[in-house]
Amino acid sequence: MTVASTPGAPATTPGRRELGIAAYAAIFGVSEPELPAAFAARVGPVFTEEALQAAGGAAWSHPALTGRDRSIAIITALTALGVTGDRLRGHLALAGRHGLDEDALTTLMTLLAVYLGYARASVAMESVRTTIASSQHDGA
Repeated sequence: MTVASTPGAPATTPGRRELGIAAYAAIFGVSEPELPAAFAARVGPVFTEEALQAAGGAAWSHPALTGRDRSIAIITALTALGVTGDRLRGHLALAGRHGLDEDALTTLMTLLAVYLGYARASVAMESVRTTIASSQHDGA
């Protein structure tokens, strides 16, 4: 059974959307009830529904990967693509909640510099330092 959540949006599978909401709420650091509207405000309702369905699938929930594993993979992909700003910082904060501390993230960026290039890794490292400083300030 499928249902359309938003006019013009594709049909969705029950349960998968909710898993996607939980995944993106963790990334964006917002509550699950706030997430759909906050996400739709950024990218529109149709794209939001597609993203929620994708995030509710095996990519975010399969037990073969831990949250820590996913964080490393996603941070690596974002760094390789040169993605910075909110998108990278959100995943860095989530990585911290998955147990990746400053030392682990610095080591990851050092490794990525060798394989991706220092230009991309150094920009990502700036985001690591900003995110760590922000979390230390918030926790103080």
